[in-house]
Amino acid sequence: MAESRKNEIAAAAFRAEVDETLLHSVAAEPSTANTKEIYKALAYVARKQLAIRWVNTQIEDRKKRARRIYYMSMEFLIGRTLDNALSALGLRDDAAAAFDGAGGPSLTEIIECEPDAGLGNGGLGRLAACFLDSMATLELPSWGYGMRYEYGMFAQSIINGGQVEHPDSWLIDGTAWEFPRPGTAFPVRFGGTAEHHGEWAEWSATEAVEARAFDYVIPGHGTDRVSTLRLWRAGAPAQIDLNAFNSGDYARAAEFKNRFENISWVLYPNDSTPAGRELRLRQEYFFVSASMQDIILHHLEEHKHINNLADQIAIHLNDTHPAIAVAELMRLFCDEYGMLWTTAWSQCQRIFSYTNHTLMPEALETWPVSLIQYLLPRHMLIIYRINQEFLAEVDRLFPGDFDLMRSVSLIDEGDGSEGSKRVRMAHLCIVGSHRINGVSQLHSDLMVRTIFAGFARLYPERFHNKTNGVTQRRWLAQANPSLSALLDRSIGKDWRLNLNRLRELRPLASDARFRVDFAAAKRKNKIRLADYVRRETGVALNPDSLFDVQVKRIHEYKRQLLNVLHVITRYDAILHGQADDAAPRCVIFAGKAASSYHMAKQIIRLINDIASVINNDPRVQDRLKVVFVPNYNVSIAELIMPAADLSEQISTAGTEASGTGNMKFALNGALTIGTEDGANIEIRDNVGTDNIFIFGNNAQQVEILRRSGYDPRSIYQNNPQLNEALNKIDGGFFSPQERRRYHDLFNSLVNYGDHYLLLADYGDYVETQNRVDALYRTPVEWQRKTILNVAEMGPFSSDRTIREYAIDTWHLGASLKKV
Repeated sequence: MAESRKNEIAAAAFRAEVDETLLHSVAAEPSTANTKEIYKALAYVARKQLAIRWVNTQIEDRKKRARRIYYMSMEFLIGRTLDNALSALGLRDDAAAAFDGAGGPSLTEIIECEPDAGLGNGGLGRLAACFLDSMATLELPSWGYGMRYEYGMFAQSIINGGQVEHPDSWLIDGTAWEFPRPGTAFPVRFGGTAEHHGEWAEWSATEAVEARAFDYVIPGHGTDRVSTLRLWRAGAPAQIDLNAFNSGDYARAAEFKNRFENISWVLYPNDSTPAGRELRLRQEYFFVSASMQDIILHHLEEHKHINNLADQIAIHLNDTHPAIAVAELMRLFCDEYGMLWTTAWSQCQRIFSYTNHTLMPEALETWPVSLIQYLLPRHMLIIYRINQEFLAEVDRLFPGDFDLMRSVSLIDEGDGSEGSKRVRMAHLCIVGSHRINGVSQLHSDLMVRTIFAGFARLYPERFHNKTNGVTQRRWLAQANPSLSALLDRSIGKDWRLNLNRLRELRPLASDARFRVDFAAAKRKNKIRLADYVRRETGVALNPDSLFDVQVKRIHEYKRQLLNVLHVITRYDAILHGQADDAAPRCVIFAGKAASSYHMAKQIIRLINDIASVINNDPRVQDRLKVVFVPNYNVSIAELIMPAADLSEQISTAGTEASGTGNMKFALNGALTIGTEDGANIEIRDNVGTDNIFIFGNNAQQVEILRRSGYDPRSIYQNNPQLNEALNKIDGGFFSPQERRRYHDLFNSLVNYGDHYLLLADYGDYVETQNRVDALYRTPVEWQRKTILNVAEMGPFSSDRTIREYAIDTWHLGASLKKV
């Protein structure tokens, strides 16, 4: 009774603080405030405490002269902030008590007012966001650096089955979460010429843009410490060309402003045009240059000289987008601070570390030498010198091995013509870093055997693995309150800070009462998702059916098409009366296709065409439903992940670096159907082969198939189920108004090589899906296996990943919070 009264008092005090904030900071009358105004007031209440924590963290780090990690990434997909902030600050229970049942909007409705921050697109950005959460929670002195995009990549809608892109205007009403830093701005220069003067060079740039800082405070959980996410916005040197404006040339006046500020407008501008490619490079250098200047300024404020920079900081490059940082730091060392080249290069290599995120050579970022010379002439000179000295070292170690020299050179000579030369940004990262890692054990192993084999011969000690992870605070505690409450009652709350505590669930997999409660939590999440899908798409999903989910970026190597082929095969089986043993199934897709990626857009349209036919066929009823959920983002993922029964992780073996969706699904009680690719292998090794559905060719078999003359047409001709499915696609069964709509897609699989081996894996995939059906029809065994999956997810916490980085890569082990 006393505890209940104490909670009532706390809730009343919290509501009073929100009402005061409504009145004084939002200028809204508390009794009539709308949901968005209440959201803003709640955000300000949380923001006030975040500000205090940020200031105290900086004071503590300055006092200790702490060694810091600076994490540089083009994306930080942080999603919504309010719910996470309330939880980290210990305010969520008070907020729920203050608003739920109080006659106005519920806390859930208030939280849903917040748009997702348009600061990222896919797994790369979500990984960076998880890492900042873990850095703060583990009490590392840590900063993230990126871009403050005015718009996200795009907002996706589905019109007539096809993807349509709209501006993602996430800042249209401003945001309560950023702290503008008007005193922190740096010039970023472009163009002009560079002239050598011995060890240094003079860069005479032709234009400059101002980088202005905006901070987001990323709170730790179970600690008062925070991480800082500093984002850069581009500003014109002057807001408009006043002479043009006064003469009536308003278009030219505005163009002056836009020419500079468009650098930070949109995440990943379409790079299918020369202008788009130039803007992308400008973006990358813009945020790198501002960040490097800021890092050095922080250092000099504490240490007064730059000679010990490598002792005090670590900079991590998240993929190749910030690779130009290597050349920029060398420019600053030599040109701005007068450091000798050899001393500067030694420091540079001790400072940088690099994470690779792709095994596909065509996905490794390169830039034309001519473009870098045009935009960054000084940096091109630095890259040439780095390459010259590096190749001299290679020749010393392996005399006369010209194949090795060609493979590791920072410059790809192309066909030998001047216009074909390109700078390999991953190579620049490797040469300039002391540690390079992949993001799953398979990925790291393949990395040194394939794309970076030459570098592995030169620097075997630099390469290592850091399997990705996800933060359980976001992806279980926040996304899945039903399961979280069950876990809290069963094993306590400590799993939020030590995910290995989930192993205590293992004996509960055999407990009938726990299995019932676990299944009830899952069903509640499925009902929640079904309600959302009905509102957004009009498709009714039966929560008692198996929710079969594939949500991720739309790309051929991720093989949404293989999933589609199985859907058609299942549909055909129902029509032919051959699916009596199949469990009712809802197949759920979501994801965005890059705006210039025609084949990915065709896949989205095919999914929607198939959904239209199947969902409206009265012979199918509830036995099979297909839905594409539009505008996939973090908040939608938080609805989908907890509701999934089956997690589709079906990329061609050897193509997915790691994946983190596979971890999120398993953490929320979904079983995985997947290839031996990325982190699927490590998930299998943890949960056991009996508790996961692995199918298809492994990476070695894929390599052998490709070398031996793989013939997809023969598979198409000799497999009746596959033949029928592909003929339906090619013949216009799902697109009767345009029967040749998917002929190119059909050809890519049957006649043009099937590069990602969908047909090679099709038969095993369908057979494995039949095993999924059989297990789902035995609920007790299905529940037991899903509980065992959750129990073994401890190693896939981003806390574990960051702990390993801190010790092995950044030399920050002494700063780690003890668990």
